[in-house]
Amino acid sequence: MPRKAPTSIFLIFLCLLLLAFYSLLLSRSAISVSPTHLRFRPRNLTARYDAPDSFNHVIREDINELTHRTRLVTSIPGPVESVSVLLPNWEVLVLVSQDTPLTSNLGVGGFYCFFPRNETSPANFSGVLPFTGATTFKCTLPNRNRRLQPFHQPVLTRFPERETNVISAAPVMPRWDFLAYECFSTETDVVLFVKGVNNRQGINKSPEEFRCVFGNDIKNAVKTPVTSSKQEVFRCLHPNLMELSISPSTTAAAKRIKVSIEINREKLVVPSVAYYTPPRRHMPSNPNPTSLLCATTMVYNVAKFLREWVMYYSKIGVDKFILYDNGSDDDLERVIKELDEEGDYNIERIFWVWPKTQEAGFSHSAVYAKDSCTWMMYVDVDEFIFSPSWLKNSSQPSKTMLKSLLSISSNGSIGQVSIKCNDFGPSDQKKHPAMGVIQGYNCRRQAEQRHKSILLLEAVDHSLLNVIHHFDLSNNHYNWKELPLEAAVINHYKYQAWPEFMTKFRRRVSAFVADWRTRVNPMSKDRTPGLGFQPIKPEGWENMFCDVKDDRLKLWTKKWFGSQTPQGLKMAWQL
Repeated sequence: MPRKAPTSIFLIFLCLLLLAFYSLLLSRSAISVSPTHLRFRPRNLTARYDAPDSFNHVIREDINELTHRTRLVTSIPGPVESVSVLLPNWEVLVLVSQDTPLTSNLGVGGFYCFFPRNETSPANFSGVLPFTGATTFKCTLPNRNRRLQPFHQPVLTRFPERETNVISAAPVMPRWDFLAYECFSTETDVVLFVKGVNNRQGINKSPEEFRCVFGNDIKNAVKTPVTSSKQEVFRCLHPNLMELSISPSTTAAAKRIKVSIEINREKLVVPSVAYYTPPRRHMPSNPNPTSLLCATTMVYNVAKFLREWVMYYSKIGVDKFILYDNGSDDDLERVIKELDEEGDYNIERIFWVWPKTQEAGFSHSAVYAKDSCTWMMYVDVDEFIFSPSWLKNSSQPSKTMLKSLLSISSNGSIGQVSIKCNDFGPSDQKKHPAMGVIQGYNCRRQAEQRHKSILLLEAVDHSLLNVIHHFDLSNNHYNWKELPLEAAVINHYKYQAWPEFMTKFRRRVSAFVADWRTRVNPMSKDRTPGLGFQPIKPEGWENMFCDVKDDRLKLWTKKWFGSQTPQGLKMAWQL
């Protein structure tokens, strides 16, 4: 017994020493991420500041600061400079600045997100943001970390086994539902896209309630008035670069100026991953855009539909296609490349990773494309415009067909042309028709549905407000023309074969339309009649929504785009 006493005393002493060390470590970590002048919301989205000389901790958090802290912990090369955002469904978006080259034989592969509790998940390359050049990755927040509050930003690394305790001082990770995420500079102002401020459609806060905040820290932060606040789009004046200590000789890395929105009454700055780019000097807007008619839409995994949509519209008058790619992981890029190689198609793909931002993407297109397009058509890849008169009077498709609907006059009073939709049902199809949607679906609902629009870009209102594919127009300058069904109609192949519709059910891109899985607004027109809140196939789905047999566009496209082969009729978009 006496022999065991020294051993017991030693073990007790060792436990006390470890406990003291662990307590000290926790206290230092708490101080580093929770300064006394910051009060985080329960949802850990933002930081309030009490003193006028303080600044939002989340917005101030610079990539270099984070990387510097991680490298203080370990001298082993590995962590990559990055910032992260928590997206819906526990998905983490990791952004790497274009000033941080990913040089390796592995390219953008082989990365991991390293989280607290030594948990990791693969970081899959997602794309490159076109306006900041940031490389993006997506990873999944591990299950055990979902119970840790607040959520901390992960470390992006190729060697997670070497990064033990590397993120003990990492900043809080902002959530997607309250974030400034994109910025675009015009010659006269700044267009900033912000999630979570104007949350309800049709209810927008006054511009006087906000200011735009430019700068990475309090020393060079500059604030300018907000001139418009509609949905997720805020417009404000350019900052004075002299106040930001920016000179023409400053390096590109040092010119990265973070921008966000300050909510005046709450003394609150929205977390941000958006960066300001000064307008180009002495670059007047193009007085004669190269394309008279363009088409834009937001897409996700539409590779199997794109060929038909592009080939159809290019034949009847669309000069350029601008696709806002909402994170596709199918063969979309390959299909675009094939189309570029096969014919004279002008297709621009913009990587737009932000979820449920269709309206914001359309607003962005209205300013982004203004110098290259005169008119912009807003229709989805399952929507096809045609005029009944074309079937009678035209033996071949013509690039003047769509443009004839615009009623272009010398005084330019028409700013927007809207066309009503006919919604088509599954038409007894059980899978995607090999000849395309126009040939495969020919049974529709009786009543016409919501319209889609073709917009004169110079006519759009300063607010860039749009709802259900139409925009507000500049006051007292332009008129809005709605075409009757006998002049033009859109075949909307909305309710397709069940496997295709079920895929669509799982993802909706509109910010102001609830997901089908959300148990709200059961009687909304955006709901599918007869379908609940789960992707469960209703009985008799193949024959639903079939009030009228409508073969008009089917026969027209068969004549103009079909050809006989030894295997039978083949459409131009079939490989």
